Amino acid sequence: MRVYPGIVVVFVAGLFNSLPASDAAEKTFGPDPKVYQETVAKAIQYLTIAQAQDGSVSARIGIGPTALATLGLLRSGRGAADPQVAKGLKYLVDYVQSDGGIYSPRSRISTYETCIALVCFQEANKDGTYDKIIRQADKFIRSGQWDESKQKEKSDVGYGGAGYGGKTRPDLSNTAFMIDALKAAGAKPDDEAIQRALIFVSRCQNLESEYNSTPFAAKVNDGGFYYTPAESKQGQDRQTPNGGLRSYGSMTYSGLKSMVYAGLKKDDPRVKAASTWIRKNYDVKSNPGMGNSGLYYYYLTFAKALDALGENEVVDGNGVKHDWRRELVEELARRQKPNGSWVNTNNQWMEGDPNLATAFALVAMSYCRPVPALHKAP
Repeated sequence: MRVYPGIVVVFVAGLFNSLPASDAAEKTFGPDPKVYQETVAKAIQYLTIAQAQDGSVSARIGIGPTALATLGLLRSGRGAADPQVAKGLKYLVDYVQSDGGIYSPRSRISTYETCIALVCFQEANKDGTYDKIIRQADKFIRSGQWDESKQKEKSDVGYGGAGYGGKTRPDLSNTAFMIDALKAAGAKPDDEAIQRALIFVSRCQNLESEYNSTPFAAKVNDGGFYYTPAESKQGQDRQTPNGGLRSYGSMTYSGLKSMVYAGLKKDDPRVKAASTWIRKNYDVKSNPGMGNSGLYYYYLTFAKALDALGENEVVDGNGVKHDWRRELVEELARRQKPNGSWVNTNNQWMEGDPNLATAFALVAMSYCRPVPALHKAP
Protein backbone atom coordinates (compact mmCIF):
# COMPACT_ATOMS: atom_id res chain seq x y z
CA MET A 1 0.00 0.00 0.00
CA ARG A 2 1.43 3.35 -1.01
CA VAL A 3 1.30 6.09 1.64
CA TYR A 4 1.23 9.83 1.10
CA PRO A 5 2.56 11.48 4.26
CA GLY A 6 1.08 14.88 3.45
CA ILE A 7 -2.38 13.39 3.19
CA VAL A 8 -1.95 11.64 6.54
CA VAL A 9 -0.92 14.93 8.20
CA VAL A 10 -3.97 16.71 6.78
CA PHE A 11 -6.18 13.82 7.94
CA VAL A 12 -4.84 13.94 11.50
CA ALA A 13 -5.04 17.74 11.54
CA GLY A 14 -8.75 17.43 10.86
CA LEU A 15 -9.20 15.99 14.35
CA PHE A 16 -8.67 19.49 15.75
CA ASN A 17 -11.07 21.32 13.48
CA SER A 18 -14.15 20.20 15.40
CA LEU A 19 -13.45 22.48 18.37
CA PRO A 20 -15.85 25.45 18.55
CA ALA A 21 -14.32 28.74 17.43
CA SER A 22 -14.87 30.15 20.91
CA ASP A 23 -12.41 27.59 22.25
CA ALA A 24 -9.63 28.73 19.92
CA ALA A 25 -8.66 31.66 22.13
CA GLU A 26 -9.19 29.71 25.33
CA LYS A 27 -6.24 28.28 27.21
CA THR A 28 -5.62 24.69 26.20
CA PHE A 29 -3.68 21.83 27.66
CA GLY A 30 -1.76 19.39 25.55
CA PRO A 31 0.91 19.34 22.87
CA ASP A 32 1.57 21.77 20.08
CA PRO A 33 -0.87 20.64 17.34
CA LYS A 34 1.85 20.53 14.70
CA VAL A 35 4.09 18.31 16.86
CA TYR A 36 1.15 16.05 17.63
CA GLN A 37 0.01 15.82 14.01
CA GLU A 38 3.45 15.03 12.65
CA THR A 39 4.24 12.46 15.34
CA VAL A 40 0.94 10.64 14.85
CA ALA A 41 1.18 10.80 11.05
CA LYS A 42 4.64 9.23 11.05
CA ALA A 43 3.43 6.44 13.36
CA ILE A 44 0.44 5.72 11.10
CA GLN A 45 2.69 5.64 8.06
CA TYR A 46 5.01 3.17 9.79
CA LEU A 47 2.19 0.86 10.86
CA THR A 48 0.78 0.91 7.33
CA ILE A 49 4.07 -0.43 6.03
CA ALA A 50 4.44 -2.86 8.96
CA GLN A 51 1.06 -4.48 8.34
CA ALA A 52 1.25 -7.82 6.52
CA GLN A 53 -0.93 -8.66 3.55
CA ASP A 54 -3.27 -10.69 5.75
CA GLY A 55 -3.85 -7.67 8.01
CA SER A 56 -1.67 -8.85 10.88
CA VAL A 57 1.05 -7.01 12.76
CA SER A 58 3.84 -9.09 14.33
CA ALA A 59 1.71 -12.23 14.14
CA ARG A 60 4.59 -14.33 15.46
CA ILE A 61 3.83 -13.07 18.99
CA GLY A 62 0.05 -13.46 18.77
CA ILE A 63 -2.88 -11.25 17.84
CA GLY A 64 -2.25 -8.63 20.52
CA PRO A 65 -0.07 -6.32 18.38
CA THR A 66 -2.65 -6.42 15.57
CA ALA A 67 -5.45 -5.48 17.94
CA LEU A 68 -3.40 -2.69 19.53
CA ALA A 69 -2.25 -1.29 16.18
CA THR A 70 -5.77 -1.36 14.76
CA LEU A 71 -7.10 0.28 17.92
CA GLY A 72 -4.48 3.00 17.59
CA LEU A 73 -5.57 3.72 14.02
CA LEU A 74 -9.23 3.83 15.00
CA ARG A 75 -8.55 6.16 17.92
CA SER A 76 -6.49 8.38 15.62
CA GLY A 77 -9.49 9.02 13.40
CA ARG A 78 -9.50 6.19 10.90
CA GLY A 79 -12.87 4.54 10.31
CA ALA A 80 -13.67 0.83 10.18
CA ALA A 81 -13.94 1.07 6.38
CA ASP A 82 -10.40 2.39 6.01
CA PRO A 83 -8.49 -0.30 4.04
CA GLN A 84 -5.77 -0.73 6.63
CA VAL A 85 -8.22 -0.87 9.53
CA ALA A 86 -10.56 -3.20 7.66
CA LYS A 87 -7.71 -5.66 7.02
CA GLY A 88 -6.78 -5.63 10.69
CA LEU A 89 -10.37 -6.20 11.79
CA LYS A 90 -10.84 -9.04 9.30
CA TYR A 91 -7.68 -10.70 10.62
CA LEU A 92 -8.99 -10.47 14.18
CA VAL A 93 -12.40 -11.86 13.20
CA ASP A 94 -10.64 -14.98 11.95
CA TYR A 95 -9.44 -15.61 15.53
CA VAL A 96 -12.88 -15.58 17.15
CA GLN A 97 -13.13 -18.98 18.84
CA SER A 98 -16.17 -21.17 19.53
CA ASP A 99 -16.03 -20.29 23.25
CA GLY A 100 -16.37 -16.59 22.45
CA GLY A 101 -12.74 -15.75 23.11
CA ILE A 102 -10.58 -13.98 20.54
CA TYR A 103 -7.15 -15.53 20.65
CA SER A 104 -4.60 -17.61 18.80
CA PRO A 105 -5.17 -21.37 18.89
CA ARG A 106 -3.32 -22.94 21.84
CA SER A 107 -2.65 -19.46 23.17
CA ARG A 108 -1.49 -19.23 26.78
CA ILE A 109 -2.64 -15.60 26.94
CA SER A 110 -6.24 -16.02 25.79
CA THR A 111 -7.75 -13.58 28.29
CA TYR A 112 -5.18 -10.88 27.50
CA GLU A 113 -5.71 -11.22 23.75
CA THR A 114 -9.50 -11.28 24.05
CA CYS A 115 -9.59 -8.16 26.20
CA ILE A 116 -7.53 -6.11 23.76
CA ALA A 117 -9.44 -7.41 20.74
CA LEU A 118 -12.81 -6.64 22.37
CA VAL A 119 -11.80 -3.02 23.00
CA CYS A 120 -10.65 -2.78 19.37
CA PHE A 121 -13.93 -4.19 18.03
CA GLN A 122 -15.95 -1.85 20.23
CA GLU A 123 -14.02 1.15 18.89
CA ALA A 124 -14.94 0.03 15.36
CA ASN A 125 -18.54 -0.91 16.17
CA LYS A 126 -20.41 2.16 14.95
CA ASP A 127 -23.15 0.25 13.13
CA GLY A 128 -23.55 -2.89 15.24
CA THR A 129 -21.43 -5.07 12.97
CA TYR A 130 -19.51 -6.53 15.88
CA ASP A 131 -22.31 -6.74 18.48
CA LYS A 132 -22.31 -10.54 18.61
CA ILE A 133 -18.52 -10.82 18.78
CA ILE A 134 -18.40 -8.28 21.61
CA ARG A 135 -21.22 -9.96 23.53
CA GLN A 136 -19.61 -13.40 23.31
CA ALA A 137 -16.15 -12.06 24.15
CA ASP A 138 -17.59 -10.29 27.19
CA LYS A 139 -19.03 -13.61 28.37
CA PHE A 140 -15.68 -15.35 27.81
CA ILE A 141 -13.78 -12.73 29.81
CA ARG A 142 -16.20 -12.91 32.70
CA SER A 143 -15.84 -16.69 32.81
CA GLY A 144 -12.12 -16.35 33.51
CA GLN A 145 -12.43 -14.15 36.60
CA TRP A 146 -11.40 -15.69 39.91
CA ASP A 147 -14.68 -15.82 41.81
CA GLU A 148 -17.15 -18.25 43.33
CA SER A 149 -17.51 -20.05 40.00
CA LYS A 150 -13.85 -21.02 40.42
CA GLN A 151 -14.40 -22.04 44.06
CA LYS A 152 -12.69 -18.85 45.19
CA GLU A 153 -14.01 -16.96 48.19
CA LYS A 154 -13.52 -13.27 48.93
CA SER A 155 -10.88 -14.18 51.49
CA ASP A 156 -8.70 -15.64 48.71
CA VAL A 157 -5.97 -13.15 47.83
CA GLY A 158 -6.62 -13.68 44.11
CA TYR A 159 -10.37 -13.19 44.32
CA GLY A 160 -11.77 -10.90 41.62
CA GLY A 161 -8.63 -10.90 39.52
CA ALA A 162 -7.82 -12.19 36.05
CA GLY A 163 -4.69 -13.78 34.65
CA TYR A 164 -3.36 -14.27 31.15
CA GLY A 165 -5.75 -17.16 30.53
CA GLY A 166 -6.52 -20.70 31.55
CA LYS A 167 -5.51 -21.44 35.13
CA THR A 168 -2.85 -18.75 35.43
CA ARG A 169 -2.85 -16.78 38.65
CA PRO A 170 -4.35 -13.26 38.48
CA ASP A 171 -2.28 -10.11 38.21
CA LEU A 172 -3.04 -6.41 38.11
CA SER A 173 -2.06 -5.92 34.46
CA ASN A 174 -4.51 -8.50 33.13
CA THR A 175 -7.17 -7.46 35.63
CA ALA A 176 -6.88 -3.88 34.38
CA PHE A 177 -7.24 -5.08 30.78
CA MET A 178 -10.31 -7.06 31.88
CA ILE A 179 -11.89 -3.96 33.42
CA ASP A 180 -11.12 -2.00 30.24
CA ALA A 181 -12.86 -4.66 28.17
CA LEU A 182 -15.90 -4.93 30.45
CA LYS A 183 -16.29 -1.14 30.34
CA ALA A 184 -15.96 -1.12 26.54
CA ALA A 185 -18.67 -3.80 26.32
CA GLY A 186 -21.03 -1.56 28.28
CA ALA A 187 -20.52 -2.52 31.93
CA LYS A 188 -21.18 0.24 34.45
CA PRO A 189 -19.07 0.86 37.56
CA ASP A 190 -21.52 -1.09 39.72
CA ASP A 191 -21.29 -4.19 37.51
CA GLU A 192 -20.68 -7.22 39.74
CA ALA A 193 -17.60 -8.34 37.79
CA ILE A 194 -16.04 -4.87 38.01
CA GLN A 195 -16.76 -4.67 41.72
CA ARG A 196 -15.19 -8.10 42.24
CA ALA A 197 -12.17 -6.91 40.28
CA LEU A 198 -11.95 -3.85 42.53
CA ILE A 199 -11.39 -6.18 45.49
CA PHE A 200 -8.32 -7.63 43.77
CA VAL A 201 -7.08 -4.24 42.57
CA SER A 202 -7.27 -2.87 46.11
CA ARG A 203 -5.16 -5.79 47.33
CA CYS A 204 -2.47 -4.81 44.82
CA GLN A 205 -2.02 -1.40 46.46
CA ASN A 206 0.64 -0.63 49.02
CA LEU A 207 -1.91 0.80 51.40
CA GLU A 208 -2.92 -0.83 54.65
CA SER A 209 -6.66 -0.36 54.98
CA GLU A 210 -9.93 -2.20 55.33
CA TYR A 211 -9.56 -3.03 51.62
CA ASN A 212 -6.11 -4.59 51.91
CA SER A 213 -5.17 -6.70 54.88
CA THR A 214 -2.69 -8.90 52.99
CA PRO A 215 0.77 -9.41 54.52
CA PHE A 216 2.21 -6.96 51.97
CA ALA A 217 -0.08 -3.99 52.68
CA ALA A 218 1.88 -2.36 55.51
CA LYS A 219 5.43 -3.24 54.45
CA VAL A 220 5.77 -0.37 51.97
CA ASN A 221 2.52 1.58 52.47
CA ASP A 222 3.31 4.29 49.89
CA GLY A 223 0.01 4.20 47.97
CA GLY A 224 1.55 2.76 44.80
CA PHE A 225 0.62 -0.54 43.18
CA TYR A 226 2.44 -3.81 42.51
CA TYR A 227 1.91 -6.64 40.04
CA THR A 228 0.24 -9.31 42.16
CA PRO A 229 -0.08 -10.58 45.72
CA ALA A 230 -1.29 -13.94 44.38
CA GLU A 231 2.10 -15.54 43.91
CA SER A 232 4.10 -17.50 46.44
CA LYS A 233 7.47 -16.39 45.06
CA GLN A 234 8.24 -12.90 43.80
CA GLY A 235 11.27 -11.92 41.77
CA GLN A 236 13.92 -9.80 43.47
CA ASP A 237 13.10 -6.91 41.14
CA ARG A 238 9.64 -6.76 42.73
CA GLN A 239 10.60 -7.10 46.38
CA THR A 240 11.78 -4.60 48.95
CA PRO A 241 14.41 -5.58 51.54
CA ASN A 242 11.72 -6.08 54.19
CA GLY A 243 9.75 -8.50 52.03
CA GLY A 244 7.26 -5.98 50.69
CA LEU A 245 6.22 -5.67 47.06
CA ARG A 246 7.70 -2.64 45.36
CA SER A 247 5.39 -0.07 43.77
CA TYR A 248 6.09 0.94 40.21
CA GLY A 249 4.70 3.24 37.57
CA SER A 250 2.83 1.11 35.06
CA MET A 251 1.04 -0.82 37.78
CA THR A 252 0.18 2.30 39.78
CA TYR A 253 -1.44 3.97 36.78
CA SER A 254 -3.21 0.69 35.92
CA GLY A 255 -4.52 0.44 39.46
CA LEU A 256 -5.65 4.05 39.58
CA LYS A 257 -7.42 3.79 36.22
CA SER A 258 -9.17 0.62 37.32
CA MET A 259 -10.41 2.27 40.51
CA VAL A 260 -11.80 5.22 38.55
CA TYR A 261 -13.57 2.83 36.16
CA ALA A 262 -15.00 1.04 39.21
CA GLY A 263 -16.58 4.28 40.37
CA LEU A 264 -14.20 5.48 43.07
CA LYS A 265 -14.01 9.25 43.42
CA LYS A 266 -11.00 11.48 44.01
CA ASP A 267 -11.71 11.70 47.74
CA ASP A 268 -11.56 7.91 48.23
CA PRO A 269 -8.51 7.09 50.38
CA ARG A 270 -7.25 4.61 47.78
CA VAL A 271 -7.44 7.15 44.96
CA LYS A 272 -5.87 9.86 47.12
CA ALA A 273 -2.98 7.57 48.07
CA ALA A 274 -2.38 6.56 44.45
CA SER A 275 -2.49 10.21 43.35
CA THR A 276 0.06 11.11 46.02
CA TRP A 277 2.41 8.36 44.77
CA ILE A 278 2.04 9.66 41.22
CA ARG A 279 2.86 13.22 42.27
CA LYS A 280 5.99 12.04 44.06
CA ASN A 281 7.08 9.84 41.16
CA TYR A 282 5.92 11.81 38.12
CA ASP A 283 8.09 10.92 35.11
CA VAL A 284 7.79 10.73 31.32
CA LYS A 285 11.34 9.56 30.71
CA SER A 286 11.15 6.23 32.52
CA ASN A 287 8.73 3.77 34.08
CA PRO A 288 9.16 4.76 37.76
CA GLY A 289 10.61 1.89 39.71
CA MET A 290 11.34 -0.12 36.55
CA GLY A 291 13.57 2.14 34.45
CA ASN A 292 13.03 1.37 30.77
CA SER A 293 11.34 -1.99 31.37
CA GLY A 294 7.85 -1.91 29.88
CA LEU A 295 8.30 1.77 29.00
CA TYR A 296 5.76 1.98 26.18
CA TYR A 297 3.17 -0.01 28.10
CA TYR A 298 3.79 2.49 30.90
CA TYR A 299 3.12 5.39 28.54
CA LEU A 300 -0.25 3.85 27.66
CA THR A 301 -1.33 3.32 31.26
CA PHE A 302 -0.03 6.80 32.21
CA ALA A 303 -2.15 8.51 29.54
CA LYS A 304 -5.30 6.46 30.06
CA ALA A 305 -5.26 6.87 33.84
CA LEU A 306 -4.73 10.63 33.89
CA ASP A 307 -7.37 11.12 31.20
CA ALA A 308 -9.83 8.95 33.17
CA LEU A 309 -9.09 10.92 36.33
CA GLY A 310 -9.87 14.15 34.48
CA GLU A 311 -6.61 15.83 35.41
CA ASN A 312 -5.07 18.30 32.97
CA GLU A 313 -2.02 18.91 35.13
CA VAL A 314 -0.02 16.91 37.64
CA VAL A 315 1.66 18.81 40.46
CA ASP A 316 4.82 16.91 41.36
CA GLY A 317 6.45 16.48 44.74
CA ASN A 318 8.31 19.78 44.34
CA GLY A 319 5.15 21.72 43.56
CA VAL A 320 5.90 21.97 39.83
CA LYS A 321 2.90 21.76 37.50
CA HIS A 322 3.15 19.42 34.52
CA ASP A 323 0.96 19.49 31.43
CA TRP A 324 1.21 15.73 31.11
CA ARG A 325 -0.27 15.52 27.61
CA ARG A 326 2.26 17.95 26.21
CA GLU A 327 5.20 16.42 28.05
CA LEU A 328 4.33 12.87 27.01
CA VAL A 329 3.92 13.76 23.32
CA GLU A 330 7.14 15.76 23.33
CA GLU A 331 8.98 12.82 24.89
CA LEU A 332 7.49 10.42 22.36
CA ALA A 333 8.39 12.77 19.50
CA ARG A 334 11.96 12.86 20.81
CA ARG A 335 12.15 9.07 20.95
CA GLN A 336 10.48 8.42 17.58
CA LYS A 337 12.68 6.86 14.91
CA PRO A 338 13.02 8.48 11.47
CA ASN A 339 10.76 5.77 10.01
CA GLY A 340 7.97 6.68 12.46
CA SER A 341 8.42 3.75 14.84
CA TRP A 342 9.41 3.39 18.46
CA VAL A 343 11.41 0.55 19.94
CA ASN A 344 12.63 -0.22 23.43
CA THR A 345 16.28 -1.19 23.86
CA ASN A 346 15.03 -3.29 26.79
CA ASN A 347 13.25 -6.26 25.21
CA GLN A 348 11.44 -7.27 28.40
CA TRP A 349 7.75 -7.84 27.63
CA MET A 350 8.60 -7.86 23.90
CA GLU A 351 8.95 -4.09 23.51
CA GLY A 352 12.04 -4.71 21.42
CA ASP A 353 9.48 -5.37 18.68
CA PRO A 354 8.97 -1.93 17.06
CA ASN A 355 5.46 -2.82 15.92
CA LEU A 356 4.30 -3.50 19.47
CA ALA A 357 6.06 -0.45 20.92
CA THR A 358 4.64 1.75 18.16
CA ALA A 359 1.13 0.43 18.73
CA PHE A 360 1.40 1.22 22.45
CA ALA A 361 2.68 4.72 21.67
CA LEU A 362 -0.04 5.50 19.12
CA VAL A 363 -2.85 4.44 21.48
CA ALA A 364 -1.23 6.47 24.28
CA MET A 365 -1.13 9.58 22.10
CA SER A 366 -4.84 9.26 21.35
CA TYR A 367 -5.43 10.42 24.93
CA CYS A 368 -3.12 13.41 24.49
CA ARG A 369 -4.91 15.64 21.98
CA PRO A 370 -5.09 19.30 23.04
CA VAL A 371 -8.12 20.03 25.23
CA PRO A 372 -9.73 23.25 26.49
CA ALA A 373 -8.75 24.22 30.01
CA LEU A 374 -12.27 23.47 31.25
CA HIS A 375 -12.16 19.91 29.91
CA LYS A 376 -12.92 17.14 32.35
CA ALA A 377 -13.02 13.47 31.50
CA PRO A 378 -16.52 11.94 31.64
